[in-house]
Amino acid sequence: MNQRTVSEESKTFTGSTGKFSRESLNFFASAPRDLVSLLRGELAGLGAEHLRAGHAGIRFRGTLEVAYRACLWSRLASRILLPVKSFQAATQEELYAGVRAIPWSEHVPAAGTLAVDFASSRSQIGHTRFGAQKVKDAIVDQLRDLTGGRPSVDRERPDVRINAHVDRDVATIAIDLSGDSLHRRGYRCQSGPAPLKENVAAGILLHARWPEMAEAGQPLLDPMCGSGTLLIEAALMAGDVAPGLTRDYFGLHHWCGHDAPLWERLLDEARQRRGDGILRLPPIAGFDIAANAVTRAGENLLQAGLEEHIVIERKAIDQLQSPWPGRTGLLVCNPPYGERLGTVDELSELYASMGETLRSHFQGWRVMVLVGNATLGSRLGLRSRLSHKLDNGPLACQLTQYDVPPGSRGNASKRQGRGGTDPNADMFANRLRKNRRTIGGWARKNHIDCYRLYDADIPEYAFAVDVYQAEATWIVAQEYQAPATIPESLAALRRDTVLGTLVELLEVPAERVVLKTRRQHKGGGQYQQLATMGRLHEVHEHGCRLLVNFHDRLDTGLFLDHRPIRQLVHSLAAGRRFLNLFSYTGTATVQAAAGGATATTSVDLSANYLDWERRNMELNGFSGDRHVRIQADCMQWLLNAPDEHRDYGVVLLDAPTFSNSKRMTDTLDIQRDHAALIRLAAQRLAADGVLLFSNHLKRFRMDRGAIADAGLELEDITRQTISRDFARKPRTHSCWRISHRPDA
Repeated sequence: MNQRTVSEESKTFTGSTGKFSRESLNFFASAPRDLVSLLRGELAGLGAEHLRAGHAGIRFRGTLEVAYRACLWSRLASRILLPVKSFQAATQEELYAGVRAIPWSEHVPAAGTLAVDFASSRSQIGHTRFGAQKVKDAIVDQLRDLTGGRPSVDRERPDVRINAHVDRDVATIAIDLSGDSLHRRGYRCQSGPAPLKENVAAGILLHARWPEMAEAGQPLLDPMCGSGTLLIEAALMAGDVAPGLTRDYFGLHHWCGHDAPLWERLLDEARQRRGDGILRLPPIAGFDIAANAVTRAGENLLQAGLEEHIVIERKAIDQLQSPWPGRTGLLVCNPPYGERLGTVDELSELYASMGETLRSHFQGWRVMVLVGNATLGSRLGLRSRLSHKLDNGPLACQLTQYDVPPGSRGNASKRQGRGGTDPNADMFANRLRKNRRTIGGWARKNHIDCYRLYDADIPEYAFAVDVYQAEATWIVAQEYQAPATIPESLAALRRDTVLGTLVELLEVPAERVVLKTRRQHKGGGQYQQLATMGRLHEVHEHGCRLLVNFHDRLDTGLFLDHRPIRQLVHSLAAGRRFLNLFSYTGTATVQAAAGGATATTSVDLSANYLDWERRNMELNGFSGDRHVRIQADCMQWLLNAPDEHRDYGVVLLDAPTFSNSKRMTDTLDIQRDHAALIRLAAQRLAADGVLLFSNHLKRFRMDRGAIADAGLELEDITRQTISRDFARKPRTHSCWRISHRPDA
């Protein structure tokens, strides 16, 4: 929570519980420094806005509900803090006076208990126990004078825990809504001599892209499971189980600003999601050579309510084989490092044996190992693919992904899947070869780095395969949801065939092939969040640099079928003002600015997408007052925007098919609402301006009469905006060019 000067957090709260519940407030989520980048994406998925990463966590804004969700659902955060005041505190007198000026009756029950966590850096007050005592005295003295009673101290489970941090003589005082570190989920009855923190385990699984693999039904195995932390965290993640659901203590419970009905509603929602999600768990198993470790893990599984869903057995590493022959999945483990368990010499043979076992029995698996000793890691005899710094408590570690190359697989028609052979594998492989030659050749000739290579060309393989040339080649394969008449075993077999064929024929490592599944979601869900990796990759399009995300959402942030529309925007924008409605990640805004637009305005309901748009613009050197971003419901904004937002030379209206965001005043149905949207957008158009309207509704019908009645000319330019790589599905989108009728 370091800060140099007093910020907007310096204002004190004057309201009641109801005000806390309604207002947008500042919060801080602390986390181990190696998890901060992942935490940013996680918090965004929970509804946090205006996220700012620091060394020890993430600052964000949101309602009390967002903070409560973070307490209940964050797998990575250590604590969720509510800052109440910042002030100068170069002396003990300033510290005492600043704390005493806070209205503590709004936070601490006079007859309750409290504890103070105090930290100091680069400040004159450097003694932490002395600082904590001063903070406690100021709170107790104020409440005693006000009520005649005083809270007592409970350092273990206080009613309210106060966090005080002084940096460069500026103190920030916060309420710890978590009360105790969130990594303590409540399911761990016992731990071994070298326990893995639960949030570090969650970080390992997110780096391994486990949510994506679990969604695809792939199994997980931990061959050195210890007390079962990785197994339990994997099950909670795959089963949509809130990690805080098994905790019986939070700091918010007795905080005077606590909104108990809100908390109970969130708990009920989490219980419902657990009941639904736990039924979809993929196979998960763990082994360990130590009998006491297996016993401890079993007790922890029982406490977590997962004893019927995870298999744990006693087994040595040299006896290890996959419990699921013919299937590939994630093998993840936290082996001993020679720090707390064994010596390096004693463990060297263990690592060598593990490497041999992996090469023999786990070909094609994704292997993630938390390596605390580089010498031991090298004894695995495997080539590392990716590595992330990820300390385990005080121990410096590297999370390393290893490549276990597949053995000779023979002809594609003999490809083995999950318990069977795919007789049609040759058919898919041949079509992929053809498309690589034709579509891939067209893309190279036209300097197109991101394109669709395959789109359910063969009905049996209902996948869309997209190629992205980033720092290296990435493949994003989207599986269209199979009909209910297709058995899951057959769908899984085809999934394995597609993934294996992509790796072999396109010569892309398995870790750069991302599988996603398109499903029908109630209420629209156009930009469904899948995981919280948070990593962005740079790609190029029409001379511009754009950021894409391959893992977090179903869409990557770049609609490939809209490439010609963005090029059209580029060609129309010179010397004109540009308005981008439903701007998403702002890729069209970038093209407008690159095309010479005099000013741009991007409107979207999501602060996260607007921040993505800002990063895209700044990456291309476009910043300043000429480029405006507005967070708003587009329909409401069009109705109420001031007159300065008129006379745009080019307007892009690329609306979602359906949206029912909680922040909207009404739902949006593009078939029902398109005429009203177009009329409102046209009112923002200059006399000689051009409005481009597009959408992805396959059976969309334009209300030509309503558009004509509004004095507008309409031209269907869909065919001109369908590029070679989408020609097989010409109704992937529709696009219309609209302008004012001269005689209107």
